[in-house]
Amino acid sequence: MVDTSDEWIKTRTGIHERRILKGEGKGTSDMIVPAVNNLLNNSQVRPEEIDLVIVATITPDRMLPATAMHVVKRCRLINAFGFDINAACSGFLYGLETARRFVESGSYKNVIIIGADKMSSIIDYQDRNTCIIFGDGAGAALLQPSTNGLGIQDAILRADSSGVELLYQHAGGSAYPPNEETVANREHFVYQDGKQVFKAAVQGMSGVCQDILERNGLTGDDIDWLVPHQANIRIIDATRERMGLPREKTMINIHKYGNTTAGTLPLCLWGYKDQLKPGDRLLLTAFGGGFTYGAIILTWGC
Repeated sequence: MVDTSDEWIKTRTGIHERRILKGEGKGTSDMIVPAVNNLLNNSQVRPEEIDLVIVATITPDRMLPATAMHVVKRCRLINAFGFDINAACSGFLYGLETARRFVESGSYKNVIIIGADKMSSIIDYQDRNTCIIFGDGAGAALLQPSTNGLGIQDAILRADSSGVELLYQHAGGSAYPPNEETVANREHFVYQDGKQVFKAAVQGMSGVCQDILERNGLTGDDIDWLVPHQANIRIIDATRERMGLPREKTMINIHKYGNTTAGTLPLCLWGYKDQLKPGDRLLLTAFGGGFTYGAIILTWGC
């Protein structure tokens, strides 16, 4: 579709495969529902025990209602309320910290946080800067109270508004609602300035990781696993190298899924779950449009 090659894509991005959700009327919730049902089966938590559902996505099924409402209905989470978070590739990270605060309040015992995006619905397959990168995917995690020192230890969330015009979707919102002109001009697709985003992503992710380690009196040697947003293998490598971490301690699945935006972090955790041990210290970090970014330290408790 565009002037590129398999070799160029693999070399420049590290992507070998991607998944695309196909089918008339299929939306982001169609990936979320099986992920949530699988999560409930594995955790042996009943649907009626879920208190809250947070969906991090930039590709909701519809503008209204929230995709979380479709999940609540289809998964029969009859006692849960829910809402969506739009923080682009940092969505799962933002949602995880939000869910943590609900659990820490003492009023909520079972909170599901989901990262999911059907990026194929907003990608221009005539634009080489974006169409080779993004894929579709979803993952879900369950947060519960802990008194044994396991779980989320600290979080730093940040935003840099200089990225508002460097990675964005021009039309589709209230400022530029859909019309014949916006469709004809292909303004409903994602646009990015790749070089500027690359530079900002490396600086943002590596910088916030160093900040959270220093705040907790830790170094890279204290981290069992780095869980980075899967935007580009060169960004991942640059981030881990600045922290002095080897690839063997870095979760990587970009070769299989591409950049699934809010789905990358939960998909990493799911893909590496058999290698994780209770007590492992994980450092999660992400960077997304806007710019949004941050880092979370957690002690694995499963």
